[in-house]
Amino acid sequence: MKKLIEEIVARCSALINGCSSSQKLDDVRVRFLGKNGEFTGILRGMKDVPPAEKPIIGKLINEARASLENFLKAKESELAKAELERRLASEKIDITLSNDTEIGSVHPLTLVKNEIVDIFIGLGFSVQDGPEIETDFFNFQALGIPLDHPARDMQDSLYVSEKLLLRTQTSTMQARTMLSTKPPIRIVCPGKVYRADDDASHSPLFNQVEGLVVDKNVSLSQLKGTLEMFAQRFFGKETKVRFRPSYFPFTEPSVEVDCTCSVCGGKGCRLCKGTGWIEVLGAGVVNPVVFENCGIDPKVYSGYAFGFGVDRMAMIKYGIPDIRLLYENDVRFLKQYK
Repeated sequence: MKKLIEEIVARCSALINGCSSSQKLDDVRVRFLGKNGEFTGILRGMKDVPPAEKPIIGKLINEARASLENFLKAKESELAKAELERRLASEKIDITLSNDTEIGSVHPLTLVKNEIVDIFIGLGFSVQDGPEIETDFFNFQALGIPLDHPARDMQDSLYVSEKLLLRTQTSTMQARTMLSTKPPIRIVCPGKVYRADDDASHSPLFNQVEGLVVDKNVSLSQLKGTLEMFAQRFFGKETKVRFRPSYFPFTEPSVEVDCTCSVCGGKGCRLCKGTGWIEVLGAGVVNPVVFENCGIDPKVYSGYAFGFGVDRMAMIKYGIPDIRLLYENDVRFLKQYK
Protein backbone atom coordinates (compact mmCIF):
# COMPACT_ATOMS: atom_id res chain seq x y z
CA MET A 1 0.00 0.00 0.00
CA LYS A 2 2.89 2.33 0.88
CA LYS A 3 4.44 1.84 -2.57
CA LEU A 4 1.07 2.47 -4.25
CA ILE A 5 0.67 5.76 -2.37
CA GLU A 6 4.21 6.84 -3.29
CA GLU A 7 3.59 5.91 -6.94
CA ILE A 8 0.32 7.93 -7.06
CA VAL A 9 2.03 10.97 -5.44
CA ALA A 10 4.87 10.78 -7.97
CA ARG A 11 2.48 10.60 -10.96
CA CYS A 12 0.24 13.38 -9.64
CA SER A 13 3.23 15.65 -8.90
CA ALA A 14 4.61 15.13 -12.39
CA LEU A 15 1.25 15.98 -13.97
CA ILE A 16 0.81 19.07 -11.76
CA ASN A 17 4.27 20.27 -12.67
CA GLY A 18 3.48 19.89 -16.39
CA CYS A 19 0.17 21.81 -16.33
CA SER A 20 0.15 24.90 -18.56
CA SER A 21 -3.35 26.20 -17.75
CA SER A 22 -5.82 26.41 -14.89
CA GLN A 23 -8.20 24.07 -16.74
CA LYS A 24 -5.58 21.30 -17.03
CA LEU A 25 -4.67 21.73 -13.36
CA ASP A 26 -8.32 21.34 -12.38
CA ASP A 27 -8.50 18.13 -14.43
CA VAL A 28 -5.55 16.71 -12.44
CA ARG A 29 -7.21 17.71 -9.15
CA VAL A 30 -10.40 15.83 -10.10
CA ARG A 31 -8.47 12.79 -11.34
CA PHE A 32 -6.55 12.27 -8.09
CA LEU A 33 -8.46 14.07 -5.32
CA GLY A 34 -12.01 14.13 -6.67
CA LYS A 35 -14.99 12.10 -5.52
CA ASN A 36 -14.01 9.22 -7.76
CA GLY A 37 -10.28 10.00 -7.74
CA GLU A 38 -7.37 7.66 -7.10
CA PHE A 39 -6.96 8.70 -3.46
CA THR A 40 -10.64 8.05 -2.86
CA GLY A 41 -10.08 4.55 -4.24
CA ILE A 42 -7.22 3.98 -1.77
CA LEU A 43 -9.44 5.04 1.12
CA ARG A 44 -12.10 2.56 0.01
CA GLY A 45 -9.43 -0.17 0.06
CA MET A 46 -8.59 0.51 3.72
CA LYS A 47 -11.13 -2.16 4.67
CA ASP A 48 -8.67 -4.80 3.41
CA VAL A 49 -5.71 -3.43 5.41
CA PRO A 50 -4.87 -5.37 8.59
CA PRO A 51 -6.06 -3.53 11.71
CA ALA A 52 -2.55 -3.13 13.04
CA GLU A 53 -1.41 -1.28 9.86
CA LYS A 54 -4.45 0.99 9.42
CA PRO A 55 -3.10 3.87 11.57
CA ILE A 56 0.18 3.88 9.67
CA ILE A 57 -1.43 3.66 6.21
CA GLY A 58 -4.07 6.26 7.15
CA LYS A 59 -1.35 8.68 8.25
CA LEU A 60 0.55 8.14 4.99
CA ILE A 61 -2.58 8.80 2.91
CA ASN A 62 -3.40 12.02 4.82
CA GLU A 63 0.17 13.31 4.53
CA ALA A 64 0.30 12.50 0.81
CA ARG A 65 -3.06 14.17 0.21
CA ALA A 66 -2.05 17.32 2.14
CA SER A 67 1.24 17.46 0.22
CA LEU A 68 -0.53 17.27 -3.15
CA GLU A 69 -3.13 19.88 -2.11
CA ASN A 70 -0.34 22.32 -1.17
CA PHE A 71 1.42 21.60 -4.48
CA LEU A 72 -1.85 22.23 -6.35
CA LYS A 73 -2.37 25.59 -4.57
CA ALA A 74 1.16 26.71 -5.35
CA LYS A 75 0.83 25.70 -9.00
CA GLU A 76 -2.61 27.41 -9.21
CA SER A 77 -1.11 30.65 -7.92
CA GLU A 78 1.77 30.37 -10.40
CA LEU A 79 -0.57 29.80 -13.36
CA ALA A 80 -2.92 32.64 -12.33
CA LYS A 81 0.01 35.05 -12.17
CA ALA A 82 1.27 33.93 -15.58
CA GLU A 83 -2.19 34.23 -17.15
CA LEU A 84 -2.61 37.73 -15.71
CA GLU A 85 0.76 38.80 -17.12
CA ARG A 86 -0.18 37.43 -20.56
CA ARG A 87 -3.52 39.27 -20.47
CA LEU A 88 -1.93 42.53 -19.39
CA ALA A 89 0.64 42.20 -22.15
CA SER A 90 -2.05 41.61 -24.81
CA GLU A 91 -4.33 44.40 -23.57
CA LYS A 92 -1.78 47.07 -22.79
CA ILE A 93 -2.11 50.52 -24.33
CA ASP A 94 0.93 52.38 -25.52
CA ILE A 95 0.21 55.89 -24.24
CA THR A 96 3.18 57.20 -26.23
CA LEU A 97 1.34 56.59 -29.52
CA SER A 98 0.18 59.73 -31.29
CA ASN A 99 -3.59 60.33 -31.26
CA ASP A 100 -4.78 61.61 -34.63
CA THR A 101 -8.50 61.20 -33.86
CA GLU A 102 -10.36 64.43 -34.47
CA ILE A 103 -12.48 65.84 -31.68
CA GLY A 104 -16.16 65.95 -32.65
CA SER A 105 -18.39 68.99 -32.58
CA VAL A 106 -22.02 69.85 -31.87
CA HIS A 107 -24.29 69.30 -34.89
CA PRO A 108 -25.47 72.56 -36.53
CA LEU A 109 -29.11 71.62 -35.88
CA THR A 110 -28.35 71.17 -32.19
CA LEU A 111 -26.43 74.45 -32.13
CA VAL A 112 -29.38 76.34 -33.64
CA LYS A 113 -32.02 74.60 -31.50
CA ASN A 114 -30.09 75.34 -28.30
CA GLU A 115 -29.62 78.98 -29.32
CA ILE A 116 -33.34 79.40 -30.09
CA VAL A 117 -34.42 77.77 -26.83
CA ASP A 118 -31.92 79.83 -24.81
CA ILE A 119 -33.28 83.06 -26.30
CA PHE A 120 -36.85 82.20 -25.36
CA ILE A 121 -35.84 81.07 -21.88
CA GLY A 122 -34.29 84.51 -21.52
CA LEU A 123 -37.67 85.99 -22.50
CA GLY A 124 -39.43 84.12 -19.70
CA PHE A 125 -40.59 80.98 -21.53
CA SER A 126 -40.36 77.49 -20.07
CA VAL A 127 -39.57 74.39 -22.15
CA GLN A 128 -42.03 71.52 -22.70
CA ASP A 129 -41.32 68.17 -24.34
CA GLY A 130 -43.60 65.27 -25.25
CA PRO A 131 -44.08 62.04 -27.24
CA GLU A 132 -43.16 61.81 -30.92
CA ILE A 133 -45.84 59.14 -31.49
CA GLU A 134 -49.02 61.11 -30.85
CA THR A 135 -52.76 60.57 -30.86
CA ASP A 136 -54.91 62.04 -33.60
CA PHE A 137 -56.73 64.05 -30.93
CA PHE A 138 -53.67 65.99 -29.73
CA ASN A 139 -52.10 66.28 -33.17
CA PHE A 140 -55.24 67.54 -34.94
CA GLN A 141 -58.59 67.60 -33.16
CA ALA A 142 -57.58 69.56 -30.06
CA LEU A 143 -55.97 72.16 -32.36
CA GLY A 144 -59.17 72.84 -34.27
CA ILE A 145 -58.62 70.29 -37.07
CA PRO A 146 -61.46 67.70 -36.93
CA LEU A 147 -61.43 64.47 -38.92
CA ASP A 148 -63.06 66.01 -42.02
CA HIS A 149 -61.14 69.31 -41.97
CA PRO A 150 -59.43 70.20 -45.30
CA ALA A 151 -56.35 71.48 -43.45
CA ARG A 152 -55.31 67.86 -42.98
CA ASP A 153 -54.40 67.81 -46.66
CA MET A 154 -51.67 70.38 -45.90
CA GLN A 155 -49.75 67.80 -43.85
CA ASP A 156 -48.77 64.45 -45.35
CA SER A 157 -49.02 62.50 -42.10
CA LEU A 158 -47.31 59.21 -41.27
CA TYR A 159 -49.77 57.02 -39.37
CA VAL A 160 -48.75 54.17 -37.05
CA SER A 161 -52.35 53.01 -36.63
CA GLU A 162 -55.83 54.45 -37.16
CA LYS A 163 -55.53 56.72 -34.12
CA LEU A 164 -51.74 57.06 -33.72
CA LEU A 165 -49.29 58.92 -35.94
CA LEU A 166 -45.82 60.41 -35.93
CA ARG A 167 -46.52 63.97 -34.84
CA THR A 168 -46.56 66.51 -37.67
CA GLN A 169 -45.94 69.46 -35.33
CA THR A 170 -44.83 70.15 -31.78
CA SER A 171 -48.10 72.07 -31.26
CA THR A 172 -49.27 68.81 -29.69
CA MET A 173 -47.49 69.89 -26.51
CA GLN A 174 -49.38 73.17 -26.56
CA ALA A 175 -52.66 71.23 -26.41
CA ARG A 176 -51.35 68.90 -23.70
CA THR A 177 -50.13 71.86 -21.63
CA MET A 178 -53.41 73.79 -21.93
CA LEU A 179 -55.36 70.70 -20.82
CA SER A 180 -53.16 70.16 -17.76
CA THR A 181 -52.13 73.69 -16.75
CA LYS A 182 -54.15 76.77 -15.88
CA PRO A 183 -53.14 80.11 -17.46
CA PRO A 184 -50.94 82.06 -17.49
CA ILE A 185 -48.93 79.84 -19.87
CA ARG A 186 -45.66 80.79 -21.55
CA ILE A 187 -43.92 77.84 -23.21
CA VAL A 188 -41.74 76.76 -26.13
CA CYS A 189 -41.85 73.19 -27.44
CA PRO A 190 -38.75 71.98 -29.34
CA GLY A 191 -38.59 68.54 -30.94
CA LYS A 192 -38.61 66.27 -33.99
CA VAL A 193 -41.63 66.11 -36.29
CA TYR A 194 -42.45 63.91 -39.28
CA ARG A 195 -44.14 64.37 -42.66
CA ALA A 196 -44.11 62.37 -45.91
CA ASP A 197 -42.03 64.91 -47.81
CA ASP A 198 -38.50 64.82 -49.23
CA ASP A 199 -36.70 67.29 -51.52
CA ALA A 200 -34.00 69.98 -51.36
CA SER A 201 -36.00 72.12 -48.92
CA HIS A 202 -38.07 69.45 -47.12
CA SER A 203 -37.21 66.35 -45.09
CA PRO A 204 -39.47 63.54 -43.81
CA LEU A 205 -37.90 64.20 -40.40
CA PHE A 206 -37.20 67.73 -39.30
CA ASN A 207 -37.08 69.85 -36.15
CA GLN A 208 -39.46 72.49 -34.89
CA VAL A 209 -39.73 74.97 -32.07
CA GLU A 210 -43.26 76.16 -31.34
CA GLY A 211 -44.30 78.71 -28.76
CA LEU A 212 -47.50 79.53 -26.89
CA VAL A 213 -48.54 82.38 -24.62
CA VAL A 214 -51.94 82.35 -22.88
CA ASP A 215 -53.00 85.07 -20.48
CA LYS A 216 -55.51 87.88 -20.10
CA ASN A 217 -55.37 90.68 -22.70
CA VAL A 218 -52.73 89.07 -24.95
CA SER A 219 -52.57 90.80 -28.35
CA LEU A 220 -51.07 90.50 -31.82
CA SER A 221 -48.80 93.47 -31.09
CA GLN A 222 -47.25 91.55 -28.18
CA LEU A 223 -46.57 88.68 -30.56
CA LYS A 224 -44.81 91.06 -32.96
CA GLY A 225 -42.72 92.53 -30.15
CA THR A 226 -41.66 89.07 -28.96
CA LEU A 227 -40.69 87.92 -32.45
CA GLU A 228 -38.80 91.15 -33.18
CA MET A 229 -36.75 90.70 -30.01
CA PHE A 230 -36.05 87.07 -30.90
CA ALA A 231 -35.02 87.91 -34.49
CA GLN A 232 -32.65 90.65 -33.35
CA ARG A 233 -30.95 88.31 -30.89
CA PHE A 234 -30.76 85.43 -33.38
CA PHE A 235 -29.90 87.23 -36.65
CA GLY A 236 -28.56 90.60 -35.46
CA LYS A 237 -29.63 93.90 -33.88
CA GLU A 238 -30.58 95.53 -37.21
CA THR A 239 -33.06 92.76 -38.15
CA LYS A 240 -36.63 93.89 -38.83
CA VAL A 241 -39.82 91.81 -38.83
CA ARG A 242 -42.95 92.07 -40.96
CA PHE A 243 -46.28 90.26 -40.86
CA ARG A 244 -48.21 89.01 -43.92
CA PRO A 245 -51.79 87.67 -43.69
CA SER A 246 -51.99 83.88 -43.89
CA TYR A 247 -54.11 80.94 -42.73
CA PHE A 248 -53.58 78.32 -40.02
CA PRO A 249 -56.51 76.37 -38.55
CA PHE A 250 -55.39 76.91 -34.95
CA THR A 251 -54.87 80.71 -35.09
CA GLU A 252 -57.14 83.58 -36.13
CA PRO A 253 -55.87 85.94 -37.39
CA SER A 254 -52.83 84.12 -38.79
CA VAL A 255 -49.65 85.60 -40.22
CA GLU A 256 -46.50 84.61 -42.07
CA VAL A 257 -43.46 86.28 -40.51
CA ASP A 258 -40.56 87.59 -42.60
CA CYS A 259 -37.22 88.93 -41.40
CA THR A 260 -34.81 91.18 -43.25
CA CYS A 261 -32.13 89.07 -44.93
CA SER A 262 -29.27 88.33 -42.54
CA VAL A 263 -26.77 88.35 -45.43
CA CYS A 264 -27.58 91.60 -47.26
CA GLY A 265 -29.40 93.41 -44.46
CA GLY A 266 -32.49 93.93 -46.61
CA LYS A 267 -30.77 95.29 -49.73
CA GLY A 268 -31.42 92.21 -51.86
CA CYS A 269 -29.15 89.26 -52.65
CA ARG A 270 -29.17 85.72 -53.99
CA LEU A 271 -30.30 84.24 -50.64
CA CYS A 272 -33.40 86.43 -50.40
CA LYS A 273 -33.91 86.38 -54.19
CA GLY A 274 -33.50 90.14 -54.38
CA THR A 275 -36.44 90.94 -52.09
CA GLY A 276 -34.47 91.78 -48.96
CA TRP A 277 -36.84 89.56 -46.91
CA ILE A 278 -36.80 85.89 -45.89
CA GLU A 279 -39.84 83.95 -44.70
CA VAL A 280 -39.02 82.58 -41.27
CA LEU A 281 -42.11 81.28 -39.45
CA GLY A 282 -45.88 81.16 -39.05
CA ALA A 283 -47.80 82.66 -36.15
CA GLY A 284 -51.09 84.16 -35.02
CA VAL A 285 -53.62 84.71 -32.27
CA VAL A 286 -54.90 81.44 -30.81
CA ASN A 287 -58.26 80.46 -32.27
CA PRO A 288 -61.03 80.47 -29.60
CA VAL A 289 -62.03 76.98 -30.80
CA VAL A 290 -58.66 75.67 -29.61
CA PHE A 291 -59.22 77.21 -26.17
CA GLU A 292 -62.66 75.59 -25.96
CA ASN A 293 -61.22 72.20 -26.95
CA CYS A 294 -58.63 72.54 -24.19
CA GLY A 295 -60.97 73.73 -21.44
CA ILE A 296 -59.93 77.42 -21.39
CA ASP A 297 -62.55 80.16 -21.48
CA PRO A 298 -61.87 82.29 -24.61
CA LYS A 299 -63.94 85.15 -23.13
CA VAL A 300 -61.44 85.47 -20.28
CA TYR A 301 -58.17 84.49 -21.89
CA SER A 302 -56.43 85.17 -25.19
CA GLY A 303 -53.08 84.11 -26.54
CA TYR A 304 -50.67 83.85 -29.41
CA ALA A 305 -48.73 80.98 -30.92
CA PHE A 306 -45.80 80.69 -33.31
CA GLY A 307 -43.74 77.93 -34.86
CA PHE A 308 -40.72 77.58 -37.08
CA GLY A 309 -38.46 74.89 -38.45
CA VAL A 310 -35.05 74.62 -36.81
CA ASP A 311 -33.70 73.19 -40.06
CA ARG A 312 -34.80 76.27 -42.01
CA MET A 313 -33.33 78.58 -39.40
CA ALA A 314 -30.02 76.72 -39.66
CA MET A 315 -30.10 76.94 -43.46
CA ILE A 316 -30.71 80.70 -43.30
CA LYS A 317 -28.15 81.35 -40.56
CA TYR A 318 -25.35 79.33 -42.17
CA GLY A 319 -26.29 79.72 -45.85
CA ILE A 320 -26.93 75.97 -46.36
CA PRO A 321 -28.50 75.41 -49.83
CA ASP A 322 -29.92 71.88 -49.34
CA ILE A 323 -31.63 70.55 -46.21
CA ARG A 324 -30.36 67.04 -46.96
CA LEU A 325 -26.83 68.15 -46.08
CA LEU A 326 -27.95 68.33 -42.46
CA TYR A 327 -28.77 64.61 -42.38
CA GLU A 328 -26.09 63.00 -44.58
CA ASN A 329 -23.46 62.89 -41.79
CA ASP A 330 -20.74 64.05 -44.17
CA VAL A 331 -17.76 64.82 -41.92
CA ARG A 332 -16.45 67.40 -44.40
CA PHE A 333 -19.68 69.34 -43.95
CA LEU A 334 -20.09 68.88 -40.19
CA LYS A 335 -16.49 69.78 -39.27
CA GLN A 336 -17.19 73.38 -40.37
CA TYR A 337 -19.24 73.88 -37.20
CA LYS A 338 -16.57 73.09 -34.64
